[in-house]
Amino acid sequence: MQLLALRRWSDLDDADRRRILARSNERIFDPQLRAGIQTIYDDVAARGDLAVSEATAQFDRADIPPARLRVTEDELAAAHASIAPDLLEAIRVAIANVRAFSEAQLAATASGWRAEILPGVEVGEKFSPIPSVGLFVPCGKASYPSVLVQIGTPAVVAGVPDIAVVVPPVPGTSEVDVATLATAHELGITRVYRANGPAGIAAIALGTQTITRVRKVVGPGSPAVTMAQIIAQQYGVLTSMISGPSESVVVADEAADPHRVALDLMNEAEHGEDSAALLLTDSLALAEAVDAEAAQMITLLPEPRARAARSALGTWGGAFVFDSMAEAIDFANTYAVEHIQLATTDPEETLGGLRYAGEALLGQHTTISETNFVIGVPATLPTGGFAQVTGGVTARTFTVPIAISKLDESALRRLAPPTLRLADHEGFPAHANALRLRGLGS
Repeated sequence: MQLLALRRWSDLDDADRRRILARSNERIFDPQLRAGIQTIYDDVAARGDLAVSEATAQFDRADIPPARLRVTEDELAAAHASIAPDLLEAIRVAIANVRAFSEAQLAATASGWRAEILPGVEVGEKFSPIPSVGLFVPCGKASYPSVLVQIGTPAVVAGVPDIAVVVPPVPGTSEVDVATLATAHELGITRVYRANGPAGIAAIALGTQTITRVRKVVGPGSPAVTMAQIIAQQYGVLTSMISGPSESVVVADEAADPHRVALDLMNEAEHGEDSAALLLTDSLALAEAVDAEAAQMITLLPEPRARAARSALGTWGGAFVFDSMAEAIDFANTYAVEHIQLATTDPEETLGGLRYAGEALLGQHTTISETNFVIGVPATLPTGGFAQVTGGVTARTFTVPIAISKLDESALRRLAPPTLRLADHEGFPAHANALRLRGLGS
């Protein structure tokens, strides 16, 4: 039974190539979806907490009155006390590794930097934590404490003074996932709200009677949640990236182990029917062997995970055979995937040609499953090709730079003539007067 759509890239026409590159992203930008989410924003702007409660009842089948939107500190403590010890230990391992990555990342810029680029001309930057952030953690299909680990730990390390978490209730109940609450308690985050995803994001973007407004919102979710973050920007709340359906690429040459290639392809393929999992190789024999392995592995998956994997490997992804590994890497740079594993003879050499990806995993011992959960690198990553212009959620996501400059008197005089020339050319007399009336220039 063939599971992977197996194709030579050179045989595909332009329409097929565009479809593979586009993924399923059109769902995020659907005009009807945008109109529906805008209606939620308008309702939250008009009625505040009541609108959030009603949206949560409508979309999550959860009766949560305004007084219960905020999770109490007693509830956070109780969740922490009740969680299974082995799960709590796994969460602690993940937090420790994300913390270590975040601290190492910030160490280079924690105190800022200065450089004298010309005699008497000093420039630099200093970095400050952003004042507030809202973190969205999905719930519904499953429990996702790892998401809060991955986006909450860097915010804590960066020193953000006001961190809010929005998490939908377990569908049909008024309760919030215990593991997510325990993770918030472990991180020292106390501002947690149970609310429908788009309505909760609208609330932290606008502010309500109970929910205080933030300046940035971060976190993966459904197309509706992603659209809610996009709309938040028109209200002065920044979002870090487009987090669409999960996607992964394995780049493998003939030396790769097809069993392990198949394992790592299945890893992201099980996320959803709109996910994409691609094998890029120059070896038809390897692609056929991987397909045979994957066809056996899918029998181990329950529904709906098996159905998702079939779509991710057959509709939006599959095995693509290129004429050379260089062409495979060129395609990878164009695709700019969320996760890429380099299962080649020399992963370091392959990495040298890779320019765009949310994260790169070197070798077949480095699994996407472990990077998703415990290695410490960011796991909330750009999708849909946005890895060409942005990276994952890290501690830097939660800091903002201030550019610094300093001139001594000689530098002031030396830079006056070009400054005056540009000010005169662009028609800014006050700019020019700031120098001429100091006795500089003519």
